[in-house]
Amino acid sequence: MIGHRCSCESNPLIPRICVVTDIVRETPDIKTFRIQTEDGKKPFVPIPGQLAMISLPGVGEAMFSITAQGDDYIDSSIKQVGELTDALHEMVPGQKIGIRGPYGNGFPVDSLKGYDLLFVSGGIGLAPVRSLIRHCFGRRADYGHIDILYGARSPDDLVFKEDLFEHWPKQPDTNVQVTADRGDETWSGNVGFVPVYMEELAFQQGNRKVLLCGPPVMIKFCSEGLIRMGFDKKDVITTLEMRMKCGVGKCGRCNIGSKYVCLDGPVFTLAELDELPDEK
Repeated sequence: MIGHRCSCESNPLIPRICVVTDIVRETPDIKTFRIQTEDGKKPFVPIPGQLAMISLPGVGEAMFSITAQGDDYIDSSIKQVGELTDALHEMVPGQKIGIRGPYGNGFPVDSLKGYDLLFVSGGIGLAPVRSLIRHCFGRRADYGHIDILYGARSPDDLVFKEDLFEHWPKQPDTNVQVTADRGDETWSGNVGFVPVYMEELAFQQGNRKVLLCGPPVMIKFCSEGLIRMGFDKKDVITTLEMRMKCGVGKCGRCNIGSKYVCLDGPVFTLAELDELPDEK
């Protein structure tokens, strides 16, 4: 229960009590939560792409992407979609949560070195790849040209606007393209769906790896588009959207064939996904 401090290092199913030190509203239904231990430290050191199980006693727990990390914090951006996320969105800085992790395999940061990178994401799907984008910018000489393509339903639904329009475009050898499914009177950018805009931009395969994350339907159409554009499935890396319960491969909730998403994923190449049976 809240107030009893126990690290998941001693029991992987018992959360560590942490403090939400800051909350930033990204969109009408997405907030970013800054999380520290009670003594002001980072709860754990995640690899970009790993996840955290966040809990509120009496409400529930769920797995969320780690959006960013600093010397003494991790950030998680959470979309309001149900009972637990409703309760999290009602929190104010200073309140406590439970956290355990990190879970899953992160993005292959070392094997991506030396490649040009294309990030394609939509909606809250920018949250998990944002941690990798920040990692690459922090080690800029290790990676080639970076393209970032991101879209959301409307201009109001775009997350991390300062990154998209101020910080990331200023990075060396980097292009950022943003689209909205539908515009409004304030929007002067591209209007259209991410998969369509991606093919219009006609990215070349070359020495390039693709990092793809977003709603399942977007991943489906972007995957098909990338294949049409000549990309090899082994060069397209995505995160598998699936509900995870325990995070340690015991409950079987995320089992697909011989794989457990919480242990073997959530990061897979399209070639690896082809080897898995269809989800029922």
